[in-house]
Parts: sequence; structure tokens; C-alpha cells
Amino acid sequence: MTLLHAAAEVVLAIDQGTTNTKCVAVNRDGAVVCIAAAPLAMLSPRDQWMEQSPADILASVSTTLQEAAKECTDRGFRIAGIAISNQRETALAWDAATGDVIGNAISWQCRRSTGVCDRIASHALEIHERTGLVLDPLVSASKWAWLLTESALATRAKDLMASGDLRFGNVDAWLLWWLTGGKVHATDHTNASRTALFGLTSLAWDSEMAGLFGIDISALPEVKTSASHFGVCNAIGSLQGVPIVSMVGDSHAALAAQGPSGTVKATYGTGSSLMVALDELPRDSKGLARAIGYSTTSGVQYALEGNIAMSGAALKWVGDFLGLADPVADTAALAASVPDSDGVVFVPAMAGLGAPWWDASARGALLNLGPWHTKAHMARAALESITHQVTDVFEAMVEATGVVLPALSADGGATRNDSLMQFQADMLQCEVRRSQREELSAIGAAWLGGVTLGWWKSVDEPYRMAAPPQLFSPLMPNDLRVTRRQVWLESVRRTLSQGAA
Repeated sequence: MTLLHAAAEVVLAIDQGTTNTKCVAVNRDGAVVCIAAAPLAMLSPRDQWMEQSPADILASVSTTLQEAAKECTDRGFRIAGIAISNQRETALAWDAATGDVIGNAISWQCRRSTGVCDRIASHALEIHERTGLVLDPLVSASKWAWLLTESALATRAKDLMASGDLRFGNVDAWLLWWLTGGKVHATDHTNASRTALFGLTSLAWDSEMAGLFGIDISALPEVKTSASHFGVCNAIGSLQGVPIVSMVGDSHAALAAQGPSGTVKATYGTGSSLMVALDELPRDSKGLARAIGYSTTSGVQYALEGNIAMSGAALKWVGDFLGLADPVADTAALAASVPDSDGVVFVPAMAGLGAPWWDASARGALLNLGPWHTKAHMARAALESITHQVTDVFEAMVEATGVVLPALSADGGATRNDSLMQFQADMLQCEVRRSQREELSAIGAAWLGGVTLGWWKSVDEPYRMAAPPQLFSPLMPNDLRVTRRQVWLESVRRTLSQGAA
């Protein structure tokens, strides 16, 4: 447990991520009081399959919630509410009558539903227009469709859907179901908008999209604003009766904590998400997703988004490949031992490429190797690949909005790496603003919960109380930057499958 500073009243924000779960207590000053954390394992039963145990997810949430709650109550804080921030697109299914899950949670990283996407590829444009999303195995609907048609549990799932007992949900809905003892099946606008089943203009489940994927809308959760009363906790004795006051996808939560409309933020995690907050629903844009940034009773904050599958995961892959004891930390240390990659380029497309390329068939490549290159250059190329991928999406956002985006707000664990942040500023040729608050997804969820509780009228109020970001300005000459970008883009094109963008 890490103790920071205290206040009389707190929201406990669950941050359920891909590799760990945290519970972060946030006070009425909008600041972190304490943090509890527990690791979470990823399972890969076969090539390109990624999944997690629902029981392990619940255990990690229960452990961190109870640890944080005990610390808060021991120090005399009143727990006013619970907030949920979650890894997005990780899809679950369960039996409403028993609460039993139908298989493991299918991770957002999983590619098993590629066949589903191939079968309905002729509807890709319609899906993009109606839901804002690119048709890809990333979206939750493709995973539920796979469960109903291709999994070993398909018959059971279809029988439950026919009887009205099947429940679908992303991690947020699964946690809410458990926390409320099976009383509430709901989600928020942000998580709904990542399923490919949600109409961005109607702000409701789209029956035509559900039919396309073979999904009965009755299996889907009720959709509410991100800042809402979602029920009360009765799964943990020490938190009995505490209201659940917000739910929001982790990248959206970070957006809520990064500032007002017009902010462009990048969350650097296992993968990365770039979002630009917009007051109106953006026009359709090739290669980028239109989404709900977050929502309150005052209205909807829209967003334009680009998802990157492997950012921090690229460092881990290289570390595993090199047999390093601590794959991520040791790869970062290796990368810091050389000033640059010396021309080596690593395109981490082992599971395809996300925005703005969207090529599920692309494969990873290590290019431009010479006999003098070392594993340090490979590590540095992996670090630089993160910044190049972020730049790809940032440049696509500039093109889509027609607006000069003056800076990038950065958050997530990888942003602690100064070399990464500096190289990012160099590649973007604009200022990078690193948040001094590391738990931004949890903080954003807690701030939305504070809005529900009446602490603030909007998340702009606690944002104005927060510490200013640390700034990184571009130092690389622009002609060198242009050369490196050209080498990167040519390397990406060499990884793309025939006919891709």
C-alpha cells in the first residue's frame, strides 16, 4: 500500500487493467490518498488467443478493494462511493440464473474472432458509419459472435440466449454484476461504444448491428451515462451499501482527467489509445474510431480515437525474445544504453496493426540490421516504435479534424521513461505534456464519480486543482525527424498485407 495524503471523504476507484488491478482512493481535492494493487495473468491457450480468468479478475478486484477500504477506514476517511475504470473490449458472457461464466474473458488483444470479421467484411463500411468503429477482432461484438458460433461452448451460449438467461458484457458490466450481487446488468456510454453494437447518434443499442453479429439485444446491459448511480455494493461486507457512482473505459477515464475539450491525450500501456476530445460527434474518418469520450447528465463528450495494439507490449516482446529477466524494465534499460537505434526499425505488428492502418494480417518486422548492431539497438528500436505508432495516429487526427493540434497530453506507466517522452516530442514536433499523476484512469473514474455525488459540476473543476504537467519540447532538427519518419513509414508498408492501406 502506498500512502500519499488524506481528506475526509473519498471515492474508491477500481482500475481493472490488462496486467494488474488497482484500487485508488481519491479525495474531494481530486487527489490520490492511497493505492492498492494486485497482478493479473494473461492466458494464451493457442496461437493468437489471449484470455483471462474471470475468477482471477474478481479476486484481484476484491483484494485491492478490501485493502484500500481498510486503509481508508483505519485512517478515518468516509468512503462515499465506488468508481470503475476498466480494460475495454475484453468480453465476457455469463448465466443470469447462476452467475456462472461461459468460458474465460476474451481479451481485447485476442485475434480468435478474425473469421467472424472476415464473414461480415462486406458490412465494414456500414459498421463504421453507424458505430464509429473499424471492423476488427478488437471489438467486443466479434468475440460474442465467435462464442455463439465457433466456440466449444456455443450450444450452451445459444440455449441461454434463447431462454433469456444469457448476459453479455465487458469487464465493467461483469464487475458491476458481481458487486451488486447480480442485481444490476448495466454499462456506460464509453464501454457500449466499443462493442460495434452501439449507435453513436441514437445513443442506444443498434438492432441491425446486433442482428448482423447474431446477438440478441436482451443479452446486452442497460446503457447509462458514465457518471451515474449504478447500484450499491453488497459483495464485500466492509463496503455494504456503498453506491457505485461511475463506470468508464480506462482510456476514456484518462481523457476525463486530462483536461477540457480539444485536448489530445495518449495513454501508454500494454497498448496505447489516443483520443481527442470534441464537443460534437466528429465526421467519419478512415482509420480512426468515433467514440463517446465520457458522459454525464449534462451531456456527452465525444472523441476521435486511434488504438495501437502493441506499445508497452512491444518492449515486453523484445525482452522475452532476448531472454531478459525483467522483460520490460531490462529492455528499457538496454534502450537507454544507446543514443538511438542506429537505423534499426522494429514494427511490432505480431498481432496485426491497429490505427490508422487496420491490417489484421500484418506481421512484425525487424529491419535494416547490420553486423555491428547489438541487442541494445533492437531494444531502442522497440522503444522508438511506440513513438512512431503514436505519431501515425496523431497525424491522422490532424488530417481528420483539419485542426493544428498544439500538444499531446501523455499518461500511463511507460511515460516515466524520459527518453520515450523526449523522442515522442521530437517525432511530433510539438510539446508533450506528461501528467504528474500516474493513476490517471482511476483518477478520471473517481472524478466522474465525484460529479455523480455532487462534489463538482464537471471534471474540469478537479482538473484545475491538479498539479501542472511536465513539459517536453522537440529538440531534434526537423530534417532528421522527416528522414526518420520516412524510414518508419516505408518499414510499415513492408509489413502490410497485400491490398492494405
